[in-house]
Amino acid sequence: MRAALLCIVVASVACAVASPAPSAAPRPALRPQLRRLALLRGGAAANPVLPSAAAGSTHDLQPHSRSATECLTHFGVDGQGGLSEERAAELARRYGPNALEVEAGPSALALFLGQFEDRLVQILLVVAALSYLLACLEGEAAKGWVEPMVIIVILLINAVVSTWQEMSAADALSALQRLQPETARCLRQGGWRHDMPAQQLVPGDVIELRVGDSVPADARLLELRSTTFSTDEGSLTGESATVSKVTESVPSDARIQDKQCMVFAGTVVSNGRATAVVTATGGVSEIGRIQQGVSAAKLDEEKTPLAQKLDHFGNVLTLGIGAICLVVWLLSIPKFSQPAFGGFWRGALYYLKVAVALGVAAIPEGLPAVITLCLSLGTRRMAARNVVVRKLPSVETLGCTTVICTDKTGTLTTNQMTVTSLVTAERGGGGGNNAGPQLREYEVEGVSYEPIGKVRGMTDDTLRGGGLRELAAGAALCNDAELKYEPDDKLFTRVGEPTEAALKVLVEKLGLPGAPPPQNASAAANHFSELRCAPYAKLATLEFSRTRKSMSVLCRHRKSGRNVLFVKGAPESLLPRCSHLRLADGSTVRMSDAWRRKLKEQFSSMARRPLRCLALAVKDTQLGALADLRENQPPSRAAAAVLQATGRFHEVERGLTFTGMVGIKDPARPEVAGAISRCRAAGIRVIMITGDSAPTASAIARDVGVFAEGEPLDGRVFVGGEFFALPE
Repeated sequence: MRAALLCIVVASVACAVASPAPSAAPRPALRPQLRRLALLRGGAAANPVLPSAAAGSTHDLQPHSRSATECLTHFGVDGQGGLSEERAAELARRYGPNALEVEAGPSALALFLGQFEDRLVQILLVVAALSYLLACLEGEAAKGWVEPMVIIVILLINAVVSTWQEMSAADALSALQRLQPETARCLRQGGWRHDMPAQQLVPGDVIELRVGDSVPADARLLELRSTTFSTDEGSLTGESATVSKVTESVPSDARIQDKQCMVFAGTVVSNGRATAVVTATGGVSEIGRIQQGVSAAKLDEEKTPLAQKLDHFGNVLTLGIGAICLVVWLLSIPKFSQPAFGGFWRGALYYLKVAVALGVAAIPEGLPAVITLCLSLGTRRMAARNVVVRKLPSVETLGCTTVICTDKTGTLTTNQMTVTSLVTAERGGGGGNNAGPQLREYEVEGVSYEPIGKVRGMTDDTLRGGGLRELAAGAALCNDAELKYEPDDKLFTRVGEPTEAALKVLVEKLGLPGAPPPQNASAAANHFSELRCAPYAKLATLEFSRTRKSMSVLCRHRKSGRNVLFVKGAPESLLPRCSHLRLADGSTVRMSDAWRRKLKEQFSSMARRPLRCLALAVKDTQLGALADLRENQPPSRAAAAVLQATGRFHEVERGLTFTGMVGIKDPARPEVAGAISRCRAAGIRVIMITGDSAPTASAIARDVGVFAEGEPLDGRVFVGGEFFALPE
């Protein structure tokens, strides 16, 4: 009888869990015009100011809107000598250590005891106690402990499994702490300390940052010690493109992405060298405010739908069984005075035991064990897909999902910049000499830094042409990035700028006619790039600047002995400086107005898709003083003057010969479109949240299937400020 009751109860609970939430507590519905919304971060409302974690917050200073001198004055620091030890100690007492606050997590015992907060578990504990009490009243205490012990053992196993699951999941806050570096280069007491513990930094400290450094604290840039300086802020904003920094102040209401005079804790220097003054440490840094947001979100946790339904079921079960037991006992009142009991109160006690026994029989002692077993099996299936489930009931919560809000970079996309389009100028009509030249766009395979794939439609004859040879050499030489293979993870990664790494991957995919790729993955990372670079010796680099939007490398061809300038840059900046056009076969034509219109139309078309475009060019004549520069020899006075006049590099990069153009983007993961299609079929709406511009976000949304092809976007794409201005 009890087994049948258990089966009925389990079946009824399973149906309740599978069914929608009761109408008494409906889910708040998003308005129809927000379906499949592409929401863009930005605007004041999108970045609320969280309470500061330490006294004397420096956020009121708004260092991004102040000059470097004003920031130094605010903290009472000399930019040439740094803080004195006495002043640093005073600031350390005021602001505390430069470390994220470590929140003590619950102990194993607290997690274990927390498993008994479930209403059904509490009912079963009461049932076990009543069962043993009845056995004692009947004089069967020696045998009556078996059933209560079985119930308690089941509950203990359930609690142990759930506790182990919660302890085995990684904590999000500890992941944030790993972003902080251990040491920093700091100017103190008039001297540089190169291995100073990062935790000892205080607002007002002057620090030096170099390529590869992890920024130890939020800081205002003082001086760029290289032509350009950029940081990878993906850990903070989620965006894959690096951010070029300047020393000029920005408006006080600038978004975090636009604070170009600031560097932030946890980000990485990807290019250049600079000095900065620390403006915020520890909990009041931007990464610290994220930690506060995570901690605040933990306070708003509510029980999962399964836990809520089990609590509801436990309440109903308690009331229902209690009412039935009371009715049974009341209906038995006329039998209390039967002679067999020897008195009214003895009969009342007897039928009370009967009523309680009925209630005990109706309680499903095995239900928690059955639920834990089912959720554990679900957790194992999720673990096989590399998903960490922190709490067992979360497995069931996935089945109740109706809306998914997802980030774009690294989630819908690979977070690996990839060349997807290559444009060259070629002779039409199959390459006949009398055919007119035309632009041709090639599709490039691949979605990551893995140097495997093809340039679709590209033939070996085209690759052997002088134009393609110069284009590939320029992409490999005008480049400071490097591809690396991580054997442990079996992944290709980059060192350097993501766009330059994308060019290196393109060179590997172009290959070299007659040269097979190596079988070893580590050797394949930069194999063809090294072959393309081998005929040249690098002599000088004309670094990128924001004004001319280009950079170039002066090289000497080892065989011919001629110097060549390879240039890459933004098409809108580079095309006006091109006087000729190099066809794929190596022939050269003059850059006419018609060609400029064609190239601008091609660039505009690629930008709308959207692709980040880079133009490649070469200059092998009229190099002036740079034509005589030699490897391992000091430059002439004239050549040295040209290389030192960084403000006149645009004059060196005139009279260029255009060789090609590439389109780069952070491509969608191949599996995303299918996943979104299955979500839509299941009735789940997908909302994309990104820091990109509206056109870029819309294009990516179409790529992954958030928007159908040709679907109107009115009322479905919002910039953050517009979205938060809408009424609730």
